[in-house]
Amino acid sequence: MSIWGKIIGGAAGFALGGPLGAILGATAGHMVDKANDGGFNQERISSQGGPWGQSWGQGAGQFGGADPRQIAFATGVIVLAAKMAKADGNVTREEINAFKRLFHVTGPDAAQVGQIFDAARRSPDGYEPYARQIAQMFAGERAVLESILEALHQIALSDGNLHPAEKEYLRKVANIFGFADVDFDRVHQGNTAPSGQLDPYKQLGLTRSANNEELKAAHRKLSRENHPDLLMAKGMPEEFVEQANEKMARINAAWDQICKERNI
Repeated sequence: MSIWGKIIGGAAGFALGGPLGAILGATAGHMVDKANDGGFNQERISSQGGPWGQSWGQGAGQFGGADPRQIAFATGVIVLAAKMAKADGNVTREEINAFKRLFHVTGPDAAQVGQIFDAARRSPDGYEPYARQIAQMFAGERAVLESILEALHQIALSDGNLHPAEKEYLRKVANIFGFADVDFDRVHQGNTAPSGQLDPYKQLGLTRSANNEELKAAHRKLSRENHPDLLMAKGMPEEFVEQANEKMARINAAWDQICKERNI
């Protein structure tokens, strides 16, 4: 079962706590109501009262075999994507579909992801509490937080256009995550610049005035922080490991270009 198929459940929301847990709990309650009314896919509801044969009231921390941090990670991406969809004042189903395509969410999982997305989109709460909870849960884990920022960029760009309000939203989320402007600019350029037009120095978080030793140190640091094996070791969804591979390719391409320019 994919991570997306494990994130719905009363126990998950209860154990996770905070605003992310509240969204999960509300979504689980809504899905139980739909099941009782015959409106939800009955094949996904067992006689025990929960999806995948698990009771809604089973012990906290079970999460259908997923780690609580995986639950927070996946739920956080969905919620922040939903809040971003409201940033330009034009929420469309296309943004939900783009999320599902990007993260290979299919079948019954897609309906459940859509439930969380819609619940977050309808909620009057701002995005800040959710972003803060994610930042606290993954404090000091820059690769994980940056993966979320990368994912949000790709969702925002799914319609081929990045609205100024969406860019501002992304910058504010990055600030809550603890990223400096130079870090945001690196991620932003990596996702928005046309192919072949990336500034290699910006991709290393530096300028052309940096000396060779500074550039080498920056490349080593970024390679260490963003290595796909790091995310894999943390049990993050495979879709984000794929993103990490793409990001490492950008970092290494930037370093190779600089080496050729400077004969390092």
